[in-house]
Amino acid sequence: MSSAFQGKIGRTVHESTPHWPEWPRPRADAPNVVVVLFDDLGFSHLGCYGSSIATPNIDKLAAGGLRYTNFHTTALCSPTRAALMTGCNHHSVGMRGLANWNTGFPNCTGTVSKSAATIAEVLRPSGYSTFAIGKWHLTPIEHTSPAGPFDQWPLARGFDRYYGFLDGETDQWHPELTSDNRSVAPPKTPEQGYHLSEDLIDNAIEVVKSQKAAVADKPFFLYVAFGATHAPHQAPKPYIDKYRGKFDAGWDVVRQQWYQRQKQLGIIPEDTELAPRNPGVKPWAELSPDEQRLALRLQEAFAGFLEHTDAQIGRLMDHLRETGELDNTLFILTSDNGASQEGGPRGMVNYSRYFNGRLEDLAESIARLDDIGTPNGFNNYPWGWAQVGNTPGKRYKQNTHGGGIRDPLIIHWPKGLAEKGGVRHQFHHVTDIAPTIFELVGADRPQTVNGVPQMPMHGTSLAYTFPPEAKQTPTTKQVQYFEMFGHRGVWADGWKAVAYHEPETPFESDKWELYHLDKDFSECRDLAGEQPEKLRQMIELWWSEAGRNGVLPLDDRRAELWRAGTGWADPRSQSRYVYRPPLPEMRMSVAPALGNRSFTITAAIERETADQDGCVVSFGDGRGGLALYLLRGRLHFDYNVFGQHLKLVSNRQVPTGKTTVSVAVERLGKVGRATVLIGGEPCGSVEIPFLVRRFSTGSFNLGSDPGVAVSDDYAAPFVFQGKLGEVVIEIPERTSAEARQASRADVLADLARQ
Repeated sequence: MSSAFQGKIGRTVHESTPHWPEWPRPRADAPNVVVVLFDDLGFSHLGCYGSSIATPNIDKLAAGGLRYTNFHTTALCSPTRAALMTGCNHHSVGMRGLANWNTGFPNCTGTVSKSAATIAEVLRPSGYSTFAIGKWHLTPIEHTSPAGPFDQWPLARGFDRYYGFLDGETDQWHPELTSDNRSVAPPKTPEQGYHLSEDLIDNAIEVVKSQKAAVADKPFFLYVAFGATHAPHQAPKPYIDKYRGKFDAGWDVVRQQWYQRQKQLGIIPEDTELAPRNPGVKPWAELSPDEQRLALRLQEAFAGFLEHTDAQIGRLMDHLRETGELDNTLFILTSDNGASQEGGPRGMVNYSRYFNGRLEDLAESIARLDDIGTPNGFNNYPWGWAQVGNTPGKRYKQNTHGGGIRDPLIIHWPKGLAEKGGVRHQFHHVTDIAPTIFELVGADRPQTVNGVPQMPMHGTSLAYTFPPEAKQTPTTKQVQYFEMFGHRGVWADGWKAVAYHEPETPFESDKWELYHLDKDFSECRDLAGEQPEKLRQMIELWWSEAGRNGVLPLDDRRAELWRAGTGWADPRSQSRYVYRPPLPEMRMSVAPALGNRSFTITAAIERETADQDGCVVSFGDGRGGLALYLLRGRLHFDYNVFGQHLKLVSNRQVPTGKTTVSVAVERLGKVGRATVLIGGEPCGSVEIPFLVRRFSTGSFNLGSDPGVAVSDDYAAPFVFQGKLGEVVIEIPERTSAEARQASRADVLADLARQ
């Protein structure tokens, strides 16, 4: 709305002329816009892209709209989200890696540059309501505490309302939730029927319903970013049980079946080759019976998770249909990258181990098969099933080969699409979503937004592909580069050059491959040796695009502290924390960093009777964490290492009245020692054979242990029955060697939390 007053102001109202500026309105037929973003969903995972997993509601979207077979992303989550939201390449806006990282270079600040407006920042001034639901992961993680700053939270980047989680992943049963600018607890427990995907769609429907009830003719932009299908793969039991036995033929057979179905559906050309197994993926027949059992249960959980998410999309579609909004809703559905490789060669029931560089013992995994998909599991599937999800391509998320960057894209718009069930093969990229939306709703992207001059968009609108006669129209995309962790690629005129980069090796040693992608969908026929001049031209093009888009310097570091220099705003950088209950639960990403280091926790308590027990401090959850608690009048400490409990009990009773209880953990090289203290006096200690580097899930709580309880000595939430006073956490400064070791754990954890 313009603030310029165009009336007349005289000495009195009778000598004056009022003026009411017009509020911005979109054109009369402007559509609603819904963007649904999956996490770690591979090219072939949807039924309408070849999968045997049931996705009936998504398939209906495809049957009523268009499917794209040559759509690409950035290979990683935060960068794809930044490119989707802005229409600009991810390095250019400062998101070369995760929002968790800041290398001190302009291409990796952990923020989206304000010179690249989001879709919401453009549509809201154009008269749209703007809602974000689900995963955000575009805010520096150290800025997600109650202290902010909030300038990169959804509400500050153009959204009217937000409900979801700010970090890269969360537990689907016990999520870390944010509503607008404050942390909130889930509305109910898993025992009461809670699941995050259902909660997200409940909120999506509610904000749309409320807006339409107030101003029926105002269009909305709704961004729904599920936690699905990122690990942990968790879903209601009936959805998982439905797939028991469905994949028993193994990943080699299932991959071949999906590949054949893709041909039948016209998703891939008839002459497409099925890429060979990725390095490290064993033939199914060579797996032991227990390895097969584990892999099958993990894939069944993934399939149930995906179908359950499809059901929630169906609920949203039903609401839009019942309210008469679906026909004029531009519905866009895609994923942020290919299927994930973070489950490793065998998969894990508790992939918190991935954060700590420790594989899960097979016998332990088999003993916990029934935890998979439940609140007690934190599971991720193995490489073999991830490659099935990327059929027919090679490699995975994080890589710039097809398995990492080629994703499904479905566009459904009954009022705007004449063709139903069409397939489009033009090359496109995630930067093309924003300009497509702007063109179709009739919104002009301003040259200045909130006083900041805007960089040009790099994307190209897909609207030209909508008419039925556009099936054979050549792509309007000219060139697209790729880079992630030093993996590189560039596409132009149907050709692609790509290089896989081994970490911590010279970039000059990388072997570039050359594919005529228009004739080699799955990158199986490397023409680098046959056409060296073409390869040279493509490599030069990559360097040109890298310079133009701020890709440099190339950086493959994973062991250094990428967030060095973030300064006072990082709540994890302090050496002393003082908390005064009551305090809401705090997400792990901004809780004190206690992994792999010495620390002391001291709590002032007061009890009238000796039976006033309960949890004083909890950190993490049942998959890994620590808890200081009173049980049967004694002080207990449980150091939970991936579900294995190292417990310490005081050798005397905690007195009634006022006192302090403490635990001191000392880092002694690769091992540690824990000591509990009452009133400052030691009363028991124990050796810790392995110090966890990173507690990956759950939350930090005072006076209770909600969610999945850290200790198996009690049931959640085990509220402390006495009076809890000041809680102080003290963390000595790390030596330089300790800091280097800890930073490696941080980066590994961030990779897994994309």
